[in-house]
Amino acid sequence: MDETKREVTFELNGEIVDLLVPPTYRLVDILRKDLNLTGTKMSCEIGRCGACSVLINGQVVNSCLVMAYQLQNAKVETIESISKNSLHPIQQAFLEEGGLQCGYCTPGMIVALSDLLENNPDPTDDEVLEHLSGNLCRCTGYTGILRAIKNYKVKMVKKSTI
Repeated sequence: MDETKREVTFELNGEIVDLLVPPTYRLVDILRKDLNLTGTKMSCEIGRCGACSVLINGQVVNSCLVMAYQLQNAKVETIESISKNSLHPIQQAFLEEGGLQCGYCTPGMIVALSDLLENNPDPTDDEVLEHLSGNLCRCTGYTGILRAIKNYKVKMVKKSTI
């Protein structure tokens, strides 16, 4: 075994991953460089923008702040798992309501919002904004994002009554 690398085993999007990585590697490095999962974006690299948001053990975290050794036996879900077979309904709502412009922050927003909506299917605007407080969008001003949540909630209510 290469002494400069460490073994890490974790579940990623439903599959077990076993890698040898440098001890200074972060989750965002593993996702983008080793596994070619580029949906998770790298922006500020200091945990302030949320572009790299993923779920670890059901919690939204900034993957730029998670060291490889912290992944041991963890369950990680990325934007790729959220839209594995088709667009997630919140992604569709973003498209319909102009919830994105450049799209760079969108994967992190979708990860955070899918977490919120799974735990609270009818959030208020204030709850949405609070849950997104770790996700910075420089383009939309959040109005389109709030419209997207309203669109999503309306569609989910219609879907549940059918």
